[in-house]
Amino acid sequence: QVQLVESGGGLVQPGGSLRLSCAASGSIFRLYAMAWYRQAPGKQRELVAHITSGGSTNYADSVKGRFTISRDNAKNTVYLQMNSLKPEDTAAYYCNTDRAGARYWGQGTQVTVSS
Repeated sequence: QVQLVESGGGLVQPGGSLRLSCAASGSIFRLYAMAWYRQAPGKQRELVAHITSGGSTNYADSVKGRFTISRDNAKNTVYLQMNSLKPEDTAAYYCNTDRAGARYWGQGTQVTVSS
């Protein structure tokens, strides 16, 4: 069983920044890829950013150049640095990892971009 706990969401003005954190339970965090997804009201959940166990990353086209995913294996934590935020980034953000055929999700953290 894996537990994921997100934090760092909030209300920010357009052009602002936030850093999301996701703390994972377990001692083998470093062996698994991690990802951030988001879901806006009335829309499907979409992949925002992904990081492999080796640190390779990829991003949704809509966030490339603005968001950065990183991980600290010593802290069992994955981060999402979000810069130049836009109103369309407003969503609930979820941390994810897949292990042994099972999908694990955090409870989500709300990001609202509004003036």
